[in-house]
Amino acid sequence: MSQQTARKLIIAALIPFAALTGVAFWVDGIAGFPDAITHSRASAQIYVDLVLAIVVLSVWMHRDARSNGKNPWPWIVAAAVVGMFSPLVYLLTRPSDD
Repeated sequence: MSQQTARKLIIAALIPFAALTGVAFWVDGIAGFPDAITHSRASAQIYVDLVLAIVVLSVWMHRDARSNGKNPWPWIVAAAVVGMFSPLVYLLTRPSDD
């Protein structure tokens, strides 16, 4: 897959994800997120799964950024704060492998 195609796919994922996040904040507010996490064991499992995914992506971002001579810590801290937005934006801004 070309770098240009990959970037288009990332943007195609990022825009609706940002819209969904905005609607969730608008409708449920920040308090809606802890309520959603603790609603059931299934929702807690999904939350833990997403946290683990962010950890795995953060390890990858650390290795990738270091190999490209970049400081990975702003991306990792951002991932802890804003979740998947950080890895998606990192993918958009990282140097091309081409």
